[in-house]
Amino acid sequence: MRLAGARVLVTGASSGIGAATALELSARGARLVLSGRDQEALAGVAARTGGEVLPADLSDPSADLAVRAGRVDMLVACAGEGWSGPLARMSGGTAERMIAVNLTAHVQLTRLLLPGMLERGRGHLVYVASIAGVVGVREEAVYAATKAGLLAFAESLRYELPGVGVTAVVPGVVDTPFFARRGRPYTRRRPAPVPPERVARAIAVAVERDRAEVYVPAWLRLPARLHGAAPGAFRVLARRFGRP
Repeated sequence: MRLAGARVLVTGASSGIGAATALELSARGARLVLSGRDQEALAGVAARTGGEVLPADLSDPSADLAVRAGRVDMLVACAGEGWSGPLARMSGGTAERMIAVNLTAHVQLTRLLLPGMLERGRGHLVYVASIAGVVGVREEAVYAATKAGLLAFAESLRYELPGVGVTAVVPGVVDTPFFARRGRPYTRRRPAPVPPERVARAIAVAVERDRAEVYVPAWLRLPARLHGAAPGAFRVLARRFGRP
C-alpha cells in the first residue's frame, strides 16, 4: 500500500512504538490521526507530524474512536498495556483492562473501520503483537494471551479481506517505557532492547511491500520456529534461560 497521502489511525501514539511509527509514517507522506491517553504527549507528536489528535482510553467501550476518526485508510494498532507477576496475584480489574486495551478495542476498531475500506477496495491493518504471543512468557500470561489473540485475529482476517492488507508485527524487547509501566524493569543484558524506531521502519516497509508478518529483530523467527516445531525442547530451554 502506498503511504503517501494515506489517512492513518495510530493507537498508542503518545509514546514508544506508536510515537515512533507516527514519525516514520509522517516522513513517508501519511496523514495521521493520533490516539492515546496522554494528551500532552500526543500534542508533542502532533506538532512534529501535523497529525490530528484524538485522545481516547481504549479500556472504555464508550470511547467511540472509529466514529471520531472518520475515513481511515490504515489502522496501526500499537496501544498496549502489560503487567508482570504471578497470575494468582493479579487483580481482576488489571486483567480486564489489559484484555480490553490490547485486544478487544482493536477488534472493535477493525470491525468499525473495515466497511469503509472494503467499499473503497483499499486499506491496510497493522497489529503490533509481541514474541510473548508466539512463545509465551513466564509471569506475563494475560499479556501473552492478548498478543496471541491479535496474531490469530490477523491471520484469520487475511483469509476474508479482498483488497485490504493485514500485517502482524512481532517485536521482541523494545526500548520503551513499557517495562517500567508493567511493574518490572528489563534487567537482562541479552537480548539487548532495540530502539522503537527500528520497529517503526519495519512497519512502514511491511505495509509498502504488503508483508503479512514481520519479526523485529529478524532472528526472533528462530525461537518462534523452534517453539512450533519442537515445543517440548523449547520449554526446557525457556525454563533454563527464559526470565524477563
